[in-house]
Order: sequence, then C-alpha cells, then structure tokens
Amino acid sequence: MLPEILALSPMPPLLAAAVIGCGMLAGVVKGEASERFTSRLGFWSVSLSLLLIIIATIFRFNTADPLADRMVFGTWIKSGSYHIDLAFIIDGLSLTFAGLTALFAVLVMRFSINYMHREGGFHRFFLVLCLFSAAMLVLATAGNAALCFVGWELAGVCSFLLIAYQYDRATAALNATRAFITNRIGDAGFILGIVFSFLWTGELSWSSITGLDSHLEEWQAGVLASCFLMAAVAKSALVPLAPWLARAMEGPTPSSAIFYGVVMVHAGVYLVLRLQGLFEQAPFVMGLMAVIGLLTAFYGYFCGLVQSDVKSSLIFSTTGQLGLMFLVAGLGFWRLALFHLCAHALFRGYQFLASPSLMHGVIGISQRPVSPWLGKHRILYLAALHRLWLENIGDQLVVKPVQQLGTDLNAFDHQAIDPVFGLPAPMANLSIPSTVGFKGGEGSGIVDPEVLRVSGLFGLLMRTSANASYWFEEKLVLQGLGPNMLLWGRRLGTRLNEFERMLNQPRYLIVFILATLLAVF
Repeated sequence: MLPEILALSPMPPLLAAAVIGCGMLAGVVKGEASERFTSRLGFWSVSLSLLLIIIATIFRFNTADPLADRMVFGTWIKSGSYHIDLAFIIDGLSLTFAGLTALFAVLVMRFSINYMHREGGFHRFFLVLCLFSAAMLVLATAGNAALCFVGWELAGVCSFLLIAYQYDRATAALNATRAFITNRIGDAGFILGIVFSFLWTGELSWSSITGLDSHLEEWQAGVLASCFLMAAVAKSALVPLAPWLARAMEGPTPSSAIFYGVVMVHAGVYLVLRLQGLFEQAPFVMGLMAVIGLLTAFYGYFCGLVQSDVKSSLIFSTTGQLGLMFLVAGLGFWRLALFHLCAHALFRGYQFLASPSLMHGVIGISQRPVSPWLGKHRILYLAALHRLWLENIGDQLVVKPVQQLGTDLNAFDHQAIDPVFGLPAPMANLSIPSTVGFKGGEGSGIVDPEVLRVSGLFGLLMRTSANASYWFEEKLVLQGLGPNMLLWGRRLGTRLNEFERMLNQPRYLIVFILATLLAVF
C-alpha cells in the first residue's frame, strides 16, 4: 500500500486547486474573508506532498527493504499495439527534484500569505500555485515521457497564467503570450521525441528511450536527443530562446521565485539528466549542448552587467548559471550538473524571496556604476543594454516572416479561393445596389453592412437554403405559434449572450483547465 500512497504525492495540491476553483466558481471563496481558508489549504496540501516525498526517500534508501525504482499501476492509454503505462519512478534523481519542488512550494506558499494579502487575485494566485506544484511533481515522478509531458505542459500553462497575473495590463498580457509561444517551440521538440520513441522503441518508458531496454542506432539516438534537447533549451531559456525569461519577471515575486528561480527553469536540466543514457549515445548532440550552454552563460553574464533592477539582475544571473549547467552536462559531468542544479535553486530561491526586503534596504544608496571596461566601449555597452538584440533578431527571422505569410495567405484566400466557392466578398469590394434599406426603411437605399453578395454554385445553394428557411420561419413558426415567438427568441438570445460573457471570465478558464486535468487523470 505504501508505494501507491507515495505515487500520489501530486494529488494533494491538485485537489486543493480543485477545491479553491470550485469555491471561486460558487462564489463561496472570495475577498479578504476567505484568504485564510485558501492560504491554509494551499500550504497544508504542499506540506503533505513534501511529507510523502520524505517518506519515499527514507524507504527508497532503506537497505533492508528498498522500494523499486519504477512502479506501474496499470495501463493509462492503449491503442492497437501501442500502450502507455501509468508509471512513476522513484530514484535518486526524481526524489531530489520532487523534494526541491515541494520544499520551495511550502516556503513560497508561506511567503505569499503576507505578500499577496488583499491583492485582487489572491485566490487565483494560490489556485495556480497549487496547480503548478502538482504539475511539477508529476513531471519529476513520471515514469515515462507521456506522463512527464502532462506535467510539462501544465507547468507551462501555469507560467502563462501567473505572468499575466495582472491581465488588465497590456505589458503583462504581451509578455505572457511571448513566453507561452516561445515554450511551444520546445513542446514541439518534446512531441517529436515522443513520436520517434514510439516508432523506434514501441514504448515511452525512460529506460526504453535511453536505450537500456532496447538498442537504438546512433542516428536514431542523435535524432531523439536533438528533439529532447530542443524541449530543454526552450524550458530553461537558453540561447537562442533566452529572451522570454526576462519577460516572465512581469509576474508577482513569489511566482518568479518558484518558477524562474527554483523549479521550472531547471526542468530542462532535469530532462537532460533523466536522459543521460540517450545523450551519451549521441556525442554530437552532447557537443551541441555544451556549445549552447557556453553561449547562454556568456549571454547571461554580459547582459547582466547593465541591469539596474533587482529581478532583472537575478534573472540574467540565473540564465548564466543555467548555461553553465548545460555546459558541464554536455561535457559529461552529470553529477556536477545535478549538484549545481540543487545549489543554484536553493540560493536563487532565497535571493528572489529576499528581493522585496532588499528594495527597502537600498533606499538612498547610489547605484553601482557599470564596469569601467564596458563603459569605455559604447558599442559593447549598447549591445548589453539591448541584450545582444537577440529578441529583435528572432522577430526578424521568425515572427515577421510568419506574419507576412499569414497576410499573404489571407489575401490569397479572399481574392482567389472565396470567388471560386461563392463565399461572401470582403466588405471593401461591396458595391450592391439596392432600393430596400434594412436600416433606413423601404426605399431609403441604405444596405445593412451584414448583407453580403454571394456568387457561384455555393451562392445559389445558400440563397435557396435562405429562402426555404425564411418560408419556414414566416409561415410555420411566426404565424403558427404567434407573434410572441420573436420576443421569446430575443430573450433567449440575450440570456445566451450573458452566459457567453460569463464564460470569458478568467476564473472559468481555470475551471476548464482543472476539469481537463481531472479528465486526464
């Protein structure tokens, strides 16, 4: 029974998020009066997860009766010859990362009780934080790539929600969108890795992917390693996808601490360490990893020289340290990379949590001047100030071409495809003569802008269908049921519009995410 209980360490924060979300939906959890309930529920849920992980660690390394590294609780998904087990892994690496996650979730929950007091989104913050804790625990203890991807994606969604915590601010919404889209690049690599693993090994367990249970050819190992390296590069914000991490500082400081100081930015490092056996079969990819790590370390150090606020200074220092972790992993020093991950997470988490107090302590103290050698070289100073123009280069090479392609395809769709199929013409091309005006009355010559001229075979079918519908409505519905039918229809439409506006509110988006996650589990 003990292994089953230990594998459920992500469940307490997940259930806490569900309770908070349902309470917000029902109107029970709201305002300052419910802050104590929400904060205590979140705090004790992650505390229970931490306790379960501590128990797992004790039993895992108990020489008398140690726990198995991998525990399977049945089949999760099965389709033909492919199946995915509901499996969890309890080895030293997963327990280390899961323990780090749970420990700082407890600390950040406790810190946030006072820091977020009387904030408008207090309950929303704790809901997302609980959801994030559950996601990272799933990521850390997942026994296969598919289950790990569930936690990987949910953590990314939580990151988006907390970067856009003040969603009424345009900057917060823009930064959250940028970070979310950039991470989708890495997710594409993760999905490709899952697909190729299915094709070449027939399984998604970590042992199969790393080649311990099935032999992979060198080129197959290289392709798999490249896919997962892409995922790690995006999640840990390495060059060339590094700029999104600085934008993520738009969120509250407690979320910045656990997301970008301790846990989520190290998820890429964890993935690389988990796939150590796979990368060792692909020396070229390991060399590429080392080069990317070295470039990221230089980028973080160089851009950090000109930062003038606390959170930006910390995040560029974090970027440099993440680069060094990938560098040492690419050179084959796997244990050193794990030690660096743990030491950096503990130290950086403390710095983020202490940064608000530091702001009060440095009042009246002059800012440290820029390094003398950098101040003497104007171009280097501008390069550091503009963060090596990395984001601008990405916009020019990727974002603008994609936008232009979308514009060209849209124009082609309107000018070539729509006339062939008889779809409505663009408003700019309308020149419909009419003696009947819907807005100004009969004979006014004013045409309703929603009335569009339709041509072609499909246009004929549409007009025929419209005439039939009009006859049915006029002869059978309005005359058969009476003039009150129109009034009832308008009332129903008003109620449906109100329901749609209610669904557009942020809290219902969170409830939808929770419902989806519960359906998955």
